[in-house]
Amino acid sequence: MTAYLRPATLAEAVAARAAHPDWMVLAGGTDLMVNANHRPEPPGIVDLWGCADLRGIVRSPDTLRIAAGTPWLEIIRHPDVNKHLPILVAAAREIGAMQIQARGTIGGNIVTSSPVGDSLPVLLALDASLDLASPRGRRIVPYHEFCTGYRTTRLAVDELIAAVIIPLPDAATHLSWRKVGTRAAQSISKVMAAAAIHVEDGRIVWARFGLGAVAARPIRAVAAEHAAARRAPDAATARAVGDALAGEITPISDIRSAADYRLEVAQNLLMRFVLNAGRA
Repeated sequence: MTAYLRPATLAEAVAARAAHPDWMVLAGGTDLMVNANHRPEPPGIVDLWGCADLRGIVRSPDTLRIAAGTPWLEIIRHPDVNKHLPILVAAAREIGAMQIQARGTIGGNIVTSSPVGDSLPVLLALDASLDLASPRGRRIVPYHEFCTGYRTTRLAVDELIAAVIIPLPDAATHLSWRKVGTRAAQSISKVMAAAAIHVEDGRIVWARFGLGAVAARPIRAVAAEHAAARRAPDAATARAVGDALAGEITPISDIRSAADYRLEVAQNLLMRFVLNAGRA
């Protein structure tokens, strides 16, 4: 019979994780339950759903801190997230149906680290960081350093994600997000793209582009970002961004889409984001 623990606090959760590194960590369960019949029964389960320390959203003057066990529906409904991070709300609305949004958590999406995870390009564009907790203490890891490959991360075997920390964009930063899938809802992505583009005096000071479903992990399009910097958000810059992206990513062909389609769509999305920043 599988052992089971349901810690009530983050300290208890960290202790359970460290004591049982081979046990399954369960948050909302929306990813793990799908694969339950395709993997061996775990020796035990650490169920984080009842851990109050892993729920909630707190605003500081410069950041929003979203506890890792916060479900998507709370994120969608939170006024500060809607006001400051509308692209995160938009992405959260695309994560399955309302039942999935009520149970699935932001931390679960991050730990699963799927290349088609809907929120992950947004976290890249927003320059999010992760607060990781273990018996050794806490450490902050920039999210763009967290994913190391296909469904692999820098999370140590005795660590849990405590929270996601997102800087609040200012009024000069233009946010964009788009998911392209087979249908309008409940569809696994063919391509996802998110952007934060900072414009001052008619010039792009910096840009961050997050992409999903075009590589083995969610990625920042760094060459495309460099192509946008210090230029006007116009058609010429959009073309330069698209050209830079073509030399930066090598999507695969699979049952959902072809590589050349993914590349063209990703180029078109980033180019559109640049132009939209110029119109805002």
